[in-house]
Amino acid sequence: MHRLCEQQFHKLYGKDPEGLSFSPYRVCPIGAHSDHNLGKITGFAIDQGIHFAYRPKENGVVELTSLQFPKRAQWHIAAVPNRQNDWADYLRGASWALAKMHPLTVGVCGVFEGSLPIGGLSSSAAVTLAFLSALAKVNDVHLSPQELIDTAFDAERNYVGVNVGKLDQSCEVLGRKDHLLYLDTADGSFELIPTDPAMKPYKIAIFFSGLEHSLMGSKFNMRVDELRAGVYALMALSGMEYGKFAEANARSVPYEVYLRYRDRLPEPWAKRCEHWYTEFQRVEQGAEAWRRSDIETFGRLSFESGRSSIENWESGAPEQIRLYELLRKTDGVYGGRFCGAGFKGCCMALIDPAFEESIVRKVSEAYCKDFPQLKEKYAVRITESADGASL
Repeated sequence: MHRLCEQQFHKLYGKDPEGLSFSPYRVCPIGAHSDHNLGKITGFAIDQGIHFAYRPKENGVVELTSLQFPKRAQWHIAAVPNRQNDWADYLRGASWALAKMHPLTVGVCGVFEGSLPIGGLSSSAAVTLAFLSALAKVNDVHLSPQELIDTAFDAERNYVGVNVGKLDQSCEVLGRKDHLLYLDTADGSFELIPTDPAMKPYKIAIFFSGLEHSLMGSKFNMRVDELRAGVYALMALSGMEYGKFAEANARSVPYEVYLRYRDRLPEPWAKRCEHWYTEFQRVEQGAEAWRRSDIETFGRLSFESGRSSIENWESGAPEQIRLYELLRKTDGVYGGRFCGAGFKGCCMALIDPAFEESIVRKVSEAYCKDFPQLKEKYAVRITESADGASL
C-alpha cells in the first residue's frame, strides 16, 4: 500500500518515487530546556513521523512539496537562497549545511508527509533529517549518525537561527525501540537503557492542544538568553574566568556557585538557572529509575519537570497548562509534560495501557469543555517507542 506522499508524487511527476526516507518524531520526558546549555536529556523516538518520497534530479534543482503546507519550494543545490520565512527554511538550511562539508551536484524532487498534527514533537528536526538522508543518498554521501545529527543541528541553529541544542536531532537519530535514550549533550556520549520486561507496561500518549506552534515565533530564544545572562552573571560574581557571552553555558558553572550567588541574580535569570540545574538532577535520577524498572518514579520526575517548565522556565500557553494539570490528576498516567519549546503544541504522557480508554475520555471531555473553540483541532494519539531515522 502506497503512502499519501508516494501517491502525491506520482500525481505531480507521472512516475513513482525512487526512494522513501523516514524520520520519527520525538518526546523528551525529562531534560527540557537544557540541551542548549550542554545539559543531559532523556528521550524516545516514537512510531510516528515524517515520510519523504523522492527522486534524484541530475540538474541540481531541489523541488519540494508538503502535504501539510500549501507552497512548493525550489532552489538550486549550488545556490541556496537566504531564509524565506516559510516551511522550507529548515530544508534550505540542510542543503546549505551539507554543501559546506561535501560537494553536492545532484538535486532532489519530493513530497513530505507528516503523520501527526504539527507542534511540539520536533517536526522541524524530523523533516530536516528525512530530507538530509535523501539528499546525502542521491549525492552518494555517507553520513554517520553523529554527522547526521550535527548537520541537522547546524541547519537549524546557524541557518534558521533558533538557539536549539541537539536534543531533537539526537532523539530522532539515536532512538531505539523499547530503550530510553540518556544523552549528555556536552560531549555527545549516550546510553540506550533497555526497558526491562519486569517494568510495568507503558505507552506514550500525545495530547494536541489545538494550538499551532512555531519556535521562531515563540519566546524560545529569549528564554535561552535569560539563562545565559544568569550564567554569565554567576561567573562574574564568583570570580570565574569568562569569555564571549554566547559561549557561556550553565554546564561550566558548578551547582554550588549557583546556590551561593542565586539571590544576587535578577529574578527571571535566577528562575531560568533554577530550572536548568534542577532539570539536570531530574535527568540523572530518571535514568537511574529506568534502570531499576521504576516507571512510577520516572513518571513523577517527568511531572516535576513539567512543573518547573511552568514556574521556572515560564513557558506554556494556558491551554497546555490545563492539559498538564488534567494529566496530573488522571488515574493511569505515570507522568508527563509539555513537548517541544512549550509555548504551544502538545503534551506527552507515559500511561498504563490498561487505563488508555478512560484516560483519553476523561482528559478529552474536560479539556474540550474548557476550550470548546479548540474541539475540532484537539487530538489524542497513542504511540510507542521506535527506532531512529532511516532510509
